[in-house]
Amino acid sequence: MTGQIAARVQLALVGAIGGALLWAVFQADEREWIGHYPAFVLFALVLSAFGALLAMAGPLGLTRALPRALGLGLAVAGLVWLTALRFGEADALFSPPIPILAALTVATLPVPFLIAAAKSSWHDYPELFLEAWSIVLRVAAAAAFTGLVWLVIYLSDEVLRIVGIDVIRRLLAHDVVPLILSGAVFGLAMAVIHDLADLVSPYVVLRMFRLFLPVVLGVMAVFLVALPFRGLDGLVSGLSPAGLLLAMVAGGIGLVSIAVDQSDADATQSPLLLRCTQGLALVLPLVAGLALYAIWIRVGDYGWTPGRIFILLVAGIGVAYGLVYAGSVLRGGPWMERIRQGNIRMALLVVALAALWLTPVLNAERISAASQLARFEAGKTPVAALDVQALRSWGKPGAAAITALEAKAAEPGQEALAQRLAGDGAPVMDRGALAAKLAAVMPLQPASATGTRDMLFAAVDDYQLQDWQRVCDSKLPDGRPGCLMVVADLLPSRPGEEAMLFLQRSPDYAEITGLYLDDRGQPVLRMAAHPDGRYIEAADAMALMRSYQDAPPPVTAAQLNQLGTDAAGLLFLP
Repeated sequence: MTGQIAARVQLALVGAIGGALLWAVFQADEREWIGHYPAFVLFALVLSAFGALLAMAGPLGLTRALPRALGLGLAVAGLVWLTALRFGEADALFSPPIPILAALTVATLPVPFLIAAAKSSWHDYPELFLEAWSIVLRVAAAAAFTGLVWLVIYLSDEVLRIVGIDVIRRLLAHDVVPLILSGAVFGLAMAVIHDLADLVSPYVVLRMFRLFLPVVLGVMAVFLVALPFRGLDGLVSGLSPAGLLLAMVAGGIGLVSIAVDQSDADATQSPLLLRCTQGLALVLPLVAGLALYAIWIRVGDYGWTPGRIFILLVAGIGVAYGLVYAGSVLRGGPWMERIRQGNIRMALLVVALAALWLTPVLNAERISAASQLARFEAGKTPVAALDVQALRSWGKPGAAAITALEAKAAEPGQEALAQRLAGDGAPVMDRGALAAKLAAVMPLQPASATGTRDMLFAAVDDYQLQDWQRVCDSKLPDGRPGCLMVVADLLPSRPGEEAMLFLQRSPDYAEITGLYLDDRGQPVLRMAAHPDGRYIEAADAMALMRSYQDAPPPVTAAQLNQLGTDAAGLLFLP
């Protein structure tokens, strides 16, 4: 029992340390101690390494799991770094989030292989099957438990606030506390669930899933029978039909794997379910092939994009799974064992493709940018259909394509292309007029701070100016604009002045945001808070805005200077 308690404490500490390190990475990024790219790589390292450590510590022990988890984390971080080199901004990795999905695949699928290799052999299918599904169950249960803990915490806070005690809210106001607490609770839950493996087994859930075999097979069979009568037009209307088919294929792959289980002795013994398993294995390549066909037609009509390349790869994997399963059944004999061995090879293929997606070998953005540029130059894509916004989101390859288009737009007779590039088909905005219009309606305190205001307006994006304009156009009950800018020296360590923006976005909601320029002259937006760390309630924000519109607030000297005095003041969140 003592060893069991010690193991639980260890995993709780591991989770807490992981949460603290994530907070440290966030802080380093927020305070600009490191660049966005190094922060993103460190985030991938910490998340993948500690996630793998929590998953492997139960079956292997902390000592054996640590070097394996660290090695996996370093591999994921290295691949993320390679991917980041394609983009000019780290945020571009999330739009669309396909690189994130690829990194998660590389971070998770190898974990059962690492456990099996440490316990017996990396291709020991019974061990792989058991560990893979056990990890899924432990993670799901631990996540649910962590959510319940937070529910109890928030309910407790609300109860205590009734009697004027806000110690929980004050504690949680420190950013590091929620991350450490969540990590500790999650790690503890992972340890406890592993200790209860005999009681919390995935086998009950998996055997229940087998009951879906006839249902899924029936749906696929009806679809295939009805398709010749309805034609293939519905398949090529967009990516949605292909996505639905691939979702069905993924479900079918999972059901076949569950039915054959880890061995013939554990596989389904029901004659009906056995026949349904074989039938599903035979129709999977047909359904996956139709999805692949739909995507290929789409690519032929509109060219490559990262999303289409991704879906095509997924469809190709579905076809490969289907061929492995169908071939195993048609060959007769030990067909279930062939499916099990096929699952091992296919899992390794998926990991390899995910890793390649994160390397220059499979640069989806380069392929897509070249495809779209070639289609435009060949006259297959008219100017009106040119997706400039998509090109701008494809990192450095997209930027190179934009540069080529801009060079062409400078040629005589390419005025339509020039306008498309300037405003993505919309009339070109007069930025100066937009800033002047906003300055005319946004109250400024002190009124003499026009130089700082104009400098900040010149640095922010057009969409931000437009957003602030919409807020200012909405009037307060007394007829004044629903916005305010207060300029002061709020960051003494930085040269020049900064600003607080007060924006009343609805009759019952207002926000306060700090704004300043970094060393490169780029705008930085920060949330504001009270000096004691409390977040600003909407009612307080609206009251302060009305008050500061009448007269500029005093500036109270501090390490971070604040607007106003005492606890009612405002400062940048550090």
